[in-house]
Amino acid sequence: MNKLYSDRDLLDALKQKKKLYLIFWIVTAFVFLGFLACVVLYLLLPYHDDRGNIIVAVTSVLMSLYLIFLFPYGGICLKRIRSYCKMLSFLSVGLKESAVLPFEDIDDWTTRDGVDVNIAVFGVKNIKRDEVMHRHIYIDGEKDFPPFRVGDQVRLVTQGNLLIEYEILTPHTENEPTFTETLQ
Repeated sequence: MNKLYSDRDLLDALKQKKKLYLIFWIVTAFVFLGFLACVVLYLLLPYHDDRGNIIVAVTSVLMSLYLIFLFPYGGICLKRIRSYCKMLSFLSVGLKESAVLPFEDIDDWTTRDGVDVNIAVFGVKNIKRDEVMHRHIYIDGEKDFPPFRVGDQVRLVTQGNLLIEYEILTPHTENEPTFTETLQ
């Protein structure tokens, strides 16, 4: 079985999360100290001093720059790393499901629980009716897409439709019909 994740992945993601939060807190501390310095300078000025307007303008620019930094950094970097660490931690405690399914297609990228994923479509034969249902298995966008070809029988280990392990059991050859062609 080819494993997509190891214990090192979670440790690397947590280290990256720690580094991103450290940058956030350093920038926040500098902005707070700058704001505090501006407030102290403003309070030390004599009444109706013209330099007060300059200090208010500097404080406004400082806070505006901080907000401009905060929304993209907090909304993109911190949110994405938190989602990725959460997904990796669920892999260690979640229920695993195993199945042997034929690979059919690759669907477009999407975001699942804040993590970018590729979608691999596998065929599942319906027991009650003679038709094929499609099961979407999510593959982490940070990992390389497995070398699946249409018609390959693949043993999958998933957790919440996220691929953890796979093994290609019977590679499809060009002269054999695929799973969907046999049902037609």
